[in-house]
Amino acid sequence: MVNNKDLKVLIVDDEVDFLIDLRHHLQKEKYQVLTAASGKEAIACARKENPNLIILDINMPEMDGVEVCRHIRELPEFSNTIICFLTNCNEDYTQIAAFEAGGDDYITKPLKPEVHLSRIRAILKRIDPTSHVPITIIGDLIIDREKFLIILKDQKIELPRKEFELLEFLTSKPGRVFSRDEILNTIWHKDFTVIHRTIDVHISKLREKIGEKYIKTVKGIGYKFEG
Repeated sequence: MVNNKDLKVLIVDDEVDFLIDLRHHLQKEKYQVLTAASGKEAIACARKENPNLIILDINMPEMDGVEVCRHIRELPEFSNTIICFLTNCNEDYTQIAAFEAGGDDYITKPLKPEVHLSRIRAILKRIDPTSHVPITIIGDLIIDREKFLIILKDQKIELPRKEFELLEFLTSKPGRVFSRDEILNTIWHKDFTVIHRTIDVHISKLREKIGEKYIKTVKGIGYKFEG
């Protein structure tokens, strides 16, 4: 398992008091903590420090969190970085915009510090370098777990973390139909509540990148991968 001291967490929020408070609690847990008070500062810090987790407030002036996330996901060096959104908003459309931009998780304010810490611990537990077999080959699709990269017909395609995990899950048993609840519980975990529309967004993005023929919709049930 990864030690806390080996993990970098970047907190991005224009509320200075909240920023300082969360940084203090994470530092007590021995994480390496970086902070930024604006979107531009966050991008610069991320490029310099390459954090494992970015906790990103959505509602910021000038450049909001969704725009920051979209910019970061365009950079291949952040394909393994977990991005968790932090916001006061609770509307479905806000969640959808966050995930469409490449977000992995979502925390709604306000929460007590111990609740924040519990959620962050659960998110960071996903980072385990011993849990991956490096390469899987299914037909003309190669999945490289070390690089969060797929190769389809000799073409390299880099995927955001959640899209990669979703594809990896569907290809774990080609031809098997996975229900929406199975997908939500496996990819987004029971500690996090998302809407089913989130799955549709990620499936749509995967189909744009690898083609329509591989991931089939089973009406009223879920999805399956056909190699």
